[in-house]
Amino acid sequence: MSIRTKNPATGELIAEYPTMTDAQVRSRLDRTGAAFRQWSRSSFAERSRVAGRIASLIRERSEVLAELITDEMGKPIEQARAEVAKSAWMFDHNAAHAEEDLSPREVATEMSRSMVCYRPLGVVFAIMPWNFPLWQVTRFTAPNLMAGNAAVLSHAPISTGMGLAIESLFRDAGLPEDVFASLVIEDAQAAGVIADPNVAAVTITGSGSAGRAVAVESARHLKKVVLELGGNDPYLILEDADLDHAADCCVDLRMLVSGQVCVSPKRLIAVNSIFDAFEARVLERVSEYLCGDPRLSTTKLGPLARSDLRETVHQQVTRTVSDGATCLMGGQIQAGPGFFYPATVLRDIPRGSAADREEIFGPVLSLFCADGEAAAVRMANDTPFGLGAAVFTADVAKGERLAREELEAGTCAVNTFVSSDPRLPFGGIKQSGFGRESSAEGIREFCNTKVLHIR
Repeated sequence: MSIRTKNPATGELIAEYPTMTDAQVRSRLDRTGAAFRQWSRSSFAERSRVAGRIASLIRERSEVLAELITDEMGKPIEQARAEVAKSAWMFDHNAAHAEEDLSPREVATEMSRSMVCYRPLGVVFAIMPWNFPLWQVTRFTAPNLMAGNAAVLSHAPISTGMGLAIESLFRDAGLPEDVFASLVIEDAQAAGVIADPNVAAVTITGSGSAGRAVAVESARHLKKVVLELGGNDPYLILEDADLDHAADCCVDLRMLVSGQVCVSPKRLIAVNSIFDAFEARVLERVSEYLCGDPRLSTTKLGPLARSDLRETVHQQVTRTVSDGATCLMGGQIQAGPGFFYPATVLRDIPRGSAADREEIFGPVLSLFCADGEAAAVRMANDTPFGLGAAVFTADVAKGERLAREELEAGTCAVNTFVSSDPRLPFGGIKQSGFGRESSAEGIREFCNTKVLHIR
């Protein structure tokens, strides 16, 4: 068996990689388990030195990594460069803060001393997506390696080259052999990796169906799991909002990575008094996003990552329009090579339709009109997802109250867009998953929170 990667802008073959046999996987996991036992005894100073070298090497190889991102999954080159820079920051941040985040803390009890401390858990198995093929892996590896864990990666098949490049980079930066391993495996082999006694915990970023399957396998073997799944994020535009700023934020983030971002404004909910004015601004800005060669620095909208993903997006748009929605822009597959899909805007979207209830993973903006602020909040929360949400209003205190107390999501924003940040925990609720990545909360997810009593 083998994995073939294709350039989504041209459809041409990039490379072919033989998949590992089950015996090869078991051997690699045994070696990673042994490497963990050594790495877990290393000092924070040693881990920090390695993490710092990884950050430096990511920067040194930034253009090669960015071009690999663009070639394998179609991200416009300027966006790929930004992803590389953010990935280096992830390692820098954890190198600087992991020891503090995992420092023991004393708790007053009837004992002479009581203490909470954080110890490495073991080998963490990660199933990572293609939309941020370097950032997602660094968001998982940087805190885990600093915590003293070892890591094995099953990257999305279309990002196989990136998975192997990351393993090579880590090794060149001085990470001991086998502390990190990139497994070139079929989806069906993931269950065997989860079951392997060397593996202590699992994390996945992906679709709801994949997350549920991983959760079931992890539960079967009583292994800790963190799920970061999809979203259908609502962005509320209230009557007093700065409409130009709101349109800029919503359109720019929605078109990022050709709409293939879990935490992006997929449902724009504007109150009726300003709906038409906001719609006009959205259409004006969306018209600037034209499909083009992702290797050109001027391109803002690249292809979707695979042909089947484009077909899924088109079917969702078609079903929504068949249910009664109006397509104001886009909505048609373009002729020619590559897996391009045009920037698309929908309105008059019926409740229960695909654009209302499902995650559309493509450059599609869905406009909803709400009869006032309270109705907008109800529409925002009427979703099976809960990854991100935002509100735009001139009344910042009101926006903060709505974001903090009313909107149901793991991350909320006021007058800006939602994003992940090494300094803050990131994750969702409801069908968007559970557990957190990044910050102190994220690094502790895969630690043994150990209590000591001393008399």
